[in-house]
Formats: sequence, C-alpha cells, structure tokens
Amino acid sequence: MKPTIADDPIVHPTEWSAPLDKVPPGGSAKFHILWRERLVEGFVVNVDGRYYAYVNYCIHAGTPLDWWPNEFFSDDQRFLICRTHGSRYEPKTGKCAGGPCAGGALFPLDVEVMAGRIVVRASRDQ
Repeated sequence: MKPTIADDPIVHPTEWSAPLDKVPPGGSAKFHILWRERLVEGFVVNVDGRYYAYVNYCIHAGTPLDWWPNEFFSDDQRFLICRTHGSRYEPKTGKCAGGPCAGGALFPLDVEVMAGRIVVRASRDQ
C-alpha cells in the first residue's frame, strides 16, 4: 500500500460523513481518511439499510477494489469484488469469500449513523 503519509490531521481528516441518501441500498461512496497515520481511500456500502466501510485496498492485489469509480459489488450484488484479480469479500464482514484473497479480509473502518448522517472513522483497534 502506498498511501500518502499525513502530517496534519486538520488537512487529512480522521472522520468522514455524508447524508444517508448519498448511499442508497446497494450503493457506495468513496472518501479519503487518515488511517494508521496515512491518508487512504475508503469506501462505504449500504447493504439492506446497514452501512459497512473499508479501506479501498485488496489484500491480494494491493490495488483499489473498484476498476471504475464506486463499482464495488459483484454483478449479483452478493459480494464486494476486486476488479483487478477477482477476489470476493463478504460486504458485512470484509472477509474473503473466494478468489485469490485466500482467507484474508479487508481493513474495516468504524461506521455509525447519527442525526441522519453516515459517519465513518478509522477503526480504533487498527
């Protein structure tokens, strides 16, 4: 992973938020967030009205999952898929569900809904 080293948390936010309607069921949104002292691209998905967020980094290929912007779901909407080599991940857990990711998982970000907004923060345990 080659994200930018972030020196100023004011310039590089540790939190991202958006109105709930920005990410409808089956939808996604990308953003940048300070994670492990690096500025990384993250994404949030809406699965049946619940939100899940991850660092946009395939553990197998080391590339972003989406080949085209915000295209994270497989054609049948069952999995998050890395468009580079086909690794599939469970949207609710980030765990590998098939392909060359070989039992690993995406890096999760904390998500909560507050006052009609999706709020994503870097995971406290990461």
